[in-house]
Parts: sequence; C-alpha cells; structure tokens
Amino acid sequence: MGKNSLPGSRHLFKYRLAFVVRGECVLRYDNEAGKGDHRHQGNLEEPYRFSTQRQLLKDFNDDITRWRDENSDD
Repeated sequence: MGKNSLPGSRHLFKYRLAFVVRGECVLRYDNEAGKGDHRHQGNLEEPYRFSTQRQLLKDFNDDITRWRDENSDD
C-alpha cells in the first residue's frame, strides 16, 4: 500500500464514477475503504485493476458504450 493510500488500494486517488439510467445506477466504479478498487454492473460486483486515471475513465466509458449497445431498443 502506498503512503497515505486508501485502505484496499495501492494509489492515492479516491474515486466514484456512476452511470445512472432513469434513476437507477446501472454501472459504478469506486474504491471505498476496505474494499479497494472495484466495479458494479447491475447486481454484479468485481475487482477492478486500477492503473491510471486516464485508463479508469477509458474503461468506464467503454463499459457505458457496451451497456448502451446491449440495452438499446433497436
């Protein structure tokens, strides 16, 4: 664990990214204390391997695109 990092994470960044559709959180990336870096998609929660802030945003946006593709009304 890095100096002053959040328990469960190996970096100094605290983050919580959420994608909400019609009032329901369908995708979330966060690193709450004790759990470390992880992502939620629907009822599924799984570890997330944080590398950089840029990669975090890319992965989050890629998951939003994938969710939209899988849940389109076409």
